[in-house]
Amino acid sequence: MEEIQKAVRLMEEHKTEEAINTLTTYLPEADEEERFTIAELYIQWGMLEEAKLVLHELIQRYPKEQELKVMMAEIHIDLDEDDEAIELLNQFGPEDEDYLQALVQLADLYQAQGLYEVAEQKLLTAKQVEPNSAIIDFALGELAFSNGEYMKSVPYYENAMHHQPVIGDIEVATRLAEAYAANGEFEKSLDYFQKVEEDNPDVMFRYGFVAFQANRNDIAIKVWEELIEKDPYFQSVYPHLAQAYDSEGMPNEAYKMAKKGLEKDEFNKELYHLAGTLSHRQGNKEEGYRLMREAVALDPGYKEAVLFLIENYKEDADFEAIIELINQLISFGEEDPNYLWELAQAYEEEEQFKEAYEQYKQAYPSLKEDTDFLKSYGYFLVEEGHMKEAQQVFGEYLSIDPTDTEVEDFVERLKEQDD
Repeated sequence: MEEIQKAVRLMEEHKTEEAINTLTTYLPEADEEERFTIAELYIQWGMLEEAKLVLHELIQRYPKEQELKVMMAEIHIDLDEDDEAIELLNQFGPEDEDYLQALVQLADLYQAQGLYEVAEQKLLTAKQVEPNSAIIDFALGELAFSNGEYMKSVPYYENAMHHQPVIGDIEVATRLAEAYAANGEFEKSLDYFQKVEEDNPDVMFRYGFVAFQANRNDIAIKVWEELIEKDPYFQSVYPHLAQAYDSEGMPNEAYKMAKKGLEKDEFNKELYHLAGTLSHRQGNKEEGYRLMREAVALDPGYKEAVLFLIENYKEDADFEAIIELINQLISFGEEDPNYLWELAQAYEEEEQFKEAYEQYKQAYPSLKEDTDFLKSYGYFLVEEGHMKEAQQVFGEYLSIDPTDTEVEDFVERLKEQDD
């Protein structure tokens, strides 16, 4: 035992290599008790393969010592050797002291392998052995919840909460709140969230989110304001709180909150989009456009922001801005055919008909099943004197929508003019 104590001292002095060498050298001389101690030290030091070799030898000598098998099973689990762990744990019977622990561990392993029914069976067997165990009820609740059986998880969580409100570092009330929320029963969910005593930021965020889904913006705003005060860098909360303010008819507060969020997270495209929308709606168009362009600069593929800009530039008859925006997007590799159509229409409005014609032609192969596009393209071709092309495009349009008699009559007149 002196050599083992020496190894421990060396490890405490951060002389890792010497400590390991001391144990390795002494191991062949060690008796069974010392070997068990060495195995424990190997586990503490993260030397799981070495510990496994020592325990394997001890298990062969003492096959009825369940503690050795529990230790070995835990090593297998840590090394992701699930099948070996399962084989060991299945050797435990009702007469063994660690039977309950083995059943719970088996349930975890089977769940990890996707064998939910087998995992549930192990836990139900454990529940028969210990009907009032909060740990087992909680495990059954977790298994049902992870499998999407939210209401099935509720009675298990309730039983667990009755016997032990906090398991590990988890308040069972949070699980009940989440289970009811996942089932769409937001009012019941809020009741349980109100019972939660911890002020964990993640739990607070979820509490506010459920309240927001339940149209209880008053609760959402109160909880999220407290969350920001507690943790100003909890970035996910800012857009949601801004939306809650907006839903409550508080656009100024919403805009300020979105801007405040951007101070904490300057690369959040959704926040730029939200702040831009709010600013534009309040009449500050230039600031709204600036913020929305920031969103697009961060992600040229962010279509929601791009479409906002295009639609509002149209309302302002600022077709030059549309041309500049879409050409920039194309230079970044964004080749949405609808952008080409929008670009064609913008060039048409600016009387740059040659450029408009080019964009219509480029968009055509992708949009030749789109009746609105074909109609727009057809009339443009007529205006530009491309009569044969126009007749072809209108013909394709009418093959999709033969009920449009107005276009049909127009095409007939075109043909008569040709004749």
